[in-house]
Amino acid sequence: MTRSAIVLLSGGLDSATTLALAKQQGFDCAALSFAYGQRHDAELAAAARVAAHAGVSVHRTVTLDLAAFGGSALTDSSIAVPTAPSSGIPITYVPARNTVFLAHALAWAEVLPARDLFIGVNAVDYSGYPDCRPAFIEAFERLANLATRAGVEGSPFRVHAPLIHWSKAEIIQRGVALGVDFSMTVSCYQADTSGAACGLCDACRLRASGFAEAGIDDPTRYWT
Repeated sequence: MTRSAIVLLSGGLDSATTLALAKQQGFDCAALSFAYGQRHDAELAAAARVAAHAGVSVHRTVTLDLAAFGGSALTDSSIAVPTAPSSGIPITYVPARNTVFLAHALAWAEVLPARDLFIGVNAVDYSGYPDCRPAFIEAFERLANLATRAGVEGSPFRVHAPLIHWSKAEIIQRGVALGVDFSMTVSCYQADTSGAACGLCDACRLRASGFAEAGIDDPTRYWT
């Protein structure tokens, strides 16, 4: 019997690889994206391309207004996106973003029904975000099984973070092996409307170094 899964799909290379991995494991995948007020909303068009290419059963985009709370360079245009490495948790951290996203995925999973949630967080080549750590994933899975009818009635949820211990190069290599077309993806924190990247932000630097370390040509389009 085919199991259903919900895959959080941002349109970046991590989530595209996560979707490919979920499909490889035999899941019937539903993809969930968010228009949350991000300045780099070109990633939503990328998510649609990736979902169509992967042949997901359904792709939904939920509109949220995390920009109403501010506090991040990704949702507040008055805060500049950093173009140099910084120490600590960077200003591109969006408060509680992955908690909010997984909560929505959990709600849809209970209705769909699906008992597996996939998220492309990574604790190796990442920007220091607290909601990308194994401890967060483990804690959310416990919450999911305490706070839902399905969990309480003995139909537990699993939160999968298959990339969490991989380097960016390993993610890219596995994605290529699974047929992911990374030219469809957008990672840049300040991509223009066509999806062209700045080449300067933290996401761009991690992506470029990942392709270089993987020994794979980088298909990213840049402003210049």
